[in-house]
Order: sequence, then C-alpha cells, then structure tokens
Amino acid sequence: AGQDLANPVGMFLSTALLCRHLGWEPEAEAMEAAVTTALDGGAKTRDLVGTLGTAAMGKAIRAHLPR
Repeated sequence: AGQDLANPVGMFLSTALLCRHLGWEPEAEAMEAAVTTALDGGAKTRDLVGTLGTAAMGKAIRAHLPR
C-alpha cells in the first residue's frame, strides 16, 4: 500500500460498468473512451510496460473525461 504501483484502469472500467447498470449510458461511454484515449496516447503503468504510477495514470485518464 502507498507505493503508487496499482493500475487504476480496472477501477475506471468497473465504474463504467456501474454507470451502465444504473442506466447512465453516456457516463459509461465517456469513462470507457477516456481510458481508451489515455492508453492509445501512451499512458501506461509499469505492469503495462509503462512508467506511470497510480496517481499519474488516474490523472491521464481523468484528463480525457468531459467536464
């Protein structure tokens, strides 16, 4: 814990599934698109042969969410 090593992608995608379950389709699609865009842009944590920690990866994904 506290090592900035966890990959937050699963948390974002799980949240998208929750949004979809609640009937919030636009929010689910936005969350999935943000993850895809961040990954396609090169944002990757160490387990995906990248250099980002948990916080930086979360920030990279959040940067692609609509305000």
